[in-house]
Amino acid sequence: MNISATDVKNLREQTGAGMMDCKKALAEANGDFDLAVEILRKKGQKVSEKRADRDANQGTVVVKISDDGTHATAISLNCETDFVARNDEFLQAADDFANMVFEGNIANHDALKDQPYKGITVGKYLDDLIGKIGEKIAVNALHNINTDGQLVSYIHPGNQLAVLVEFAGKLGNPESGRDVAMQIAAMRPIAVTSDQVDSSILEKELEIAKEQLINEGKPAEIAEKAAQGKLRRFFEESVLLDQKFVKDNSVTIAQFLKNSGEPTVKAFWRLQLGETA
Repeated sequence: MNISATDVKNLREQTGAGMMDCKKALAEANGDFDLAVEILRKKGQKVSEKRADRDANQGTVVVKISDDGTHATAISLNCETDFVARNDEFLQAADDFANMVFEGNIANHDALKDQPYKGITVGKYLDDLIGKIGEKIAVNALHNINTDGQLVSYIHPGNQLAVLVEFAGKLGNPESGRDVAMQIAAMRPIAVTSDQVDSSILEKELEIAKEQLINEGKPAEIAEKAAQGKLRRFFEESVLLDQKFVKDNSVTIAQFLKNSGEPTVKAFWRLQLGETA
């Protein structure tokens, strides 16, 4: 049937799909506008499923934090290319999703996907956006934290890395909290304390250390004991409170906070594009 340029234009304006895709959808729907919209959405769903295994290491991170520091949200919306990451619609969606999580106290990805957005759900909107842009787009990380202590945030320039830190009490100097957040961004600790390190990681580190010592000619019994020393060095590199403070290597983070009269760290969340958290 004859598809008018006006119908194609109107469909494109409503869906954001390409001109040729709109024309094909209208032809397939025999001119039925609503059916054409549904066809395009189904196409978006198929694109979403087709690209589900693609790497999406570009995008943006967004953080929202209350004035009193007791509530914070951090999300990362990922895509495949830097070009899409700079797209206004993509950036607006990321900010809107963060606001939805923050204001609605949304706990996880599934709950976010079910939220109404632009007349459909967030999940459906993402499927449509994938169909429109042709890239994998996904919320890779979502954290919504409430505390009776204090939350501090840091976003690295470029919006590709963000950190949230939960302190056990109120900070006397907010800059101390920011220093710790920047430490986490730079030094990538895996836990706050050594007790929080997963036992499987410790077993692997001990095994590697013993193997290295035995290969150096150490007897097995000596290698066993010496491996514990290597494990302590692992903690100094990988555990936040045991790490040397990047601004003053003469003290650890634990000592820095104690010397400053600040509360200790309870937890932290580090979001970096391309990493699922």
